[in-house]
Amino acid sequence: MTNEQNLAQIGVVGLAVMGSNLARNFASRGHTVAVYNRSAGKTEAFMAAFGETGNFISSETIEEFVASLERPRKAIIMVQAGAATDAVINQLADAMEEGDVIIDGGNALFTDTIRREKEMALRGRHFVGAGISGGEEGALNGPSIMPGGPVESWESLGPLLESIAAKVDGVPCVTHIGPDGAGHFVKMVHNGIEYADMQVIGEAYQLLRFGAGLEPAEIADIFAEWNKGDLDSYLIEITAEVLRQVDAETGKPLVDVILDAAGQKGTGRWTVKEALDLGIPTTGIGEAVFARALSSSLDQRAAAQGNLPTGALKTFEDLGISREEFIEDVRRALYASKLVAYAQGFDEIQAGSAEHDWDVDPRDLATIWRGGCIIRAKFLNRIREAYDANPELPSLLLDPYFNGELKDLIDSWRRIVIVATQLGLPAPVFTSSLAYYDSLRAERLPAAIIQGQRDFFGAHTYRRIDKEGSFHTLWSADRSEIAVES
Repeated sequence: MTNEQNLAQIGVVGLAVMGSNLARNFASRGHTVAVYNRSAGKTEAFMAAFGETGNFISSETIEEFVASLERPRKAIIMVQAGAATDAVINQLADAMEEGDVIIDGGNALFTDTIRREKEMALRGRHFVGAGISGGEEGALNGPSIMPGGPVESWESLGPLLESIAAKVDGVPCVTHIGPDGAGHFVKMVHNGIEYADMQVIGEAYQLLRFGAGLEPAEIADIFAEWNKGDLDSYLIEITAEVLRQVDAETGKPLVDVILDAAGQKGTGRWTVKEALDLGIPTTGIGEAVFARALSSSLDQRAAAQGNLPTGALKTFEDLGISREEFIEDVRRALYASKLVAYAQGFDEIQAGSAEHDWDVDPRDLATIWRGGCIIRAKFLNRIREAYDANPELPSLLLDPYFNGELKDLIDSWRRIVIVATQLGLPAPVFTSSLAYYDSLRAERLPAAIIQGQRDFFGAHTYRRIDKEGSFHTLWSADRSEIAVES
C-alpha cells in the first residue's frame, strides 16, 4: 500500500517513447509521477533507466497505479489510439472514483473523445482529450498541449500541464481549449496544417534542387538563411539540418538515399474529411495528404516512369532568370502558401467550434502554438495580433498585416506556379493554394454554371442575384422560370 505522504500528483499509462518522456518531464518539474505499462518489462526498463532521475512510483497493476495517485486522481494515457485506448480508459474508470480525471494524450479522433467523455461522465469520471504536439523532444522538454474536457478538470489539471509545457515570453503553451472533443479537434487540424507546411517546404526543395540544380548542402544554407526572417519556424530549421546530413554508408546526401514515399498516421486525412463535412475548403491540406498518398504508390509511379508524355518542357536555362531571382521567388511563394495553410486551418477550427458549440478562441491557439509544437512559427505572433484586432476576421488573409504581405508575395507566387509547370515539376500545394486565393478574391466563380447544370438534370433549383428566393427553370417544357418554396 502506498504511503499517503508519497502519493503521485500525476500518473502516466504507457511507457513507449512519448509516455516515458512525458513522465520524465513531469518529474523534472518536481512532481512525483506514477508510471504503469501493460507490459511489466517496460515499466522495469523505465525504472532502471530513469528511476534515479526523479520521484517515480511504479506499479504492476492498474489498481496499484490508481492507489498511488493523489485525489482527485489524474492519469494520462499514452497508448495506441483505438481499442487499446478504450480498454485502458475502462480499466482506469473501474479502479477510480467520482471526480477523478482520465486524460487521453494520444492522437484520438475527436468524435471518439466526445463519445468517451459522455461515457465517463455517466460514471462520475472526468475525461479529457488532450492534443500534445512536439514529438519526442517536446514531450521531454516542453510540448504544446491542447486539452479539452470539463472545465472543472482544468482547475486541478491546468497547473500540472502548465508546469511541463513549452514557454514563450513566460507564457505556457497550454490552455483549456473547450468542452469534450475540442482539444483533439484542434490537435487534428494542427496536424493538418503541419501536412501542408511540410509538403510546401518539400515543393520548395524540389524546385531548387531539380529546377535550379542546387545541391542539398547549398539548399540547406538557403533554408538556414530563410529561417532568420519571415519564414522563421521549426520546420524550416529542421529542413536545413536534414539537407546537411550526409549518409555515413554511401557518402551521399541523406535526402538522396531516403525512399521518397511519405508515411502518414491519419490526422491529415481526418482533417480533410472533417473539412468536407463542414464545407470548409482546406485545399492546401488536402493536396498535401494526396501528395503523400501518391508518393507511396510506388508500383504505379514505377509503371509511369518514361511512359507518360511530357509535352514541350523547358530547362532552367530556358527561363532566362538568375538563380538568385528564382530563389527569392521560391521563398516568397513558400511564405504565401504557408499563410494559406494556416488561414484554412483556422477557418476549419472556427467552423468546427461553431458546429459543436465549443467556443474555441483562435487567439489562444496562436499563443500556445508559438512554442513546443511542430508548426511553431514566428508569424503566429502576427496571427494572435490579427484576431486581437478583429475577433470576427473572415479570413487571416484579410488581416491588414497579412494582406500587405501578400501584395509583396503574389507576383513571385504566380511566377513559381508557372515555372513549376514549365519545368514539369509537381507543386500541388503551391498551385492549389494560389487557386484558392484567386477563387477567394474573384468577383464571379463558375459555380453559376454548376447550379444551372444541377437545376437542368435534377431540378435542384438556384438562387438569383437580383431577388430573394429559390427558382427552377422548366428545362424540359417551355423553359420558363418558376419560384420554388424552400
